[in-house]
Amino acid sequence: MFAKQLIVNDIIPLKTSDSGAYALNWMEENRVSHLPIVNDVEFLGLISDDDIFTLNNFEEALGNHNLSLASPFVYEDQHLFEIIKIIAEHKLTLVPVLDKKSRYLGAITSQSLTQNLAKIAAVDNPGGIIVLEVSNNDYSLSQIAQIVESNDAKVLSLCVTSEEDSTKVEIAIKLNIKDIASILQTFNRYNYYVKASYTDDEDVEDLKDRFDSFMNYLNI
Repeated sequence: MFAKQLIVNDIIPLKTSDSGAYALNWMEENRVSHLPIVNDVEFLGLISDDDIFTLNNFEEALGNHNLSLASPFVYEDQHLFEIIKIIAEHKLTLVPVLDKKSRYLGAITSQSLTQNLAKIAAVDNPGGIIVLEVSNNDYSLSQIAQIVESNDAKVLSLCVTSEEDSTKVEIAIKLNIKDIASILQTFNRYNYYVKASYTDDEDVEDLKDRFDSFMNYLNI
């Protein structure tokens, strides 16, 4: 998924003639803490609710104040993962999207990113989940996929995480079938350490809740 596909049409940018009070109301309505300020199609920067609270007069036009606006943005052809990185680094609730001529196209909210990440992770799809823990040197994506497919199943998504100082990686595998007993047996036969597994709808829903909580922790 690319930035242009993720634009949320409900976010209308601010103008320099808008007041701080109007900006705060618009932020509250859209459940965001940032809004872009745009002059026609020229992106001027992002203003946050904290920026507005420092103003002496909320009723004055934003253009009457000397604003030090942050200017993080993404281009329309940047990938979802790059967008996540920028939002997480700058602790944003939305990020503006520009075309190659630096014209403002729209904005992507953290909420819409969470929804699209859930789609990529296939969290809502029925199927079992297996979490493996292996050493960095033993990690083989091709072997994991071969084990899954040898049991007449498919990998819908796969996520690899590791601690900064660890020599091990954790691999969460989302599968297209609920009956994963034979796959677990095959992983055990190949001496994989199965850290966890989820097989019914209740467990999958629990994982979805934890996925959402993790996204909230990242503030995206």
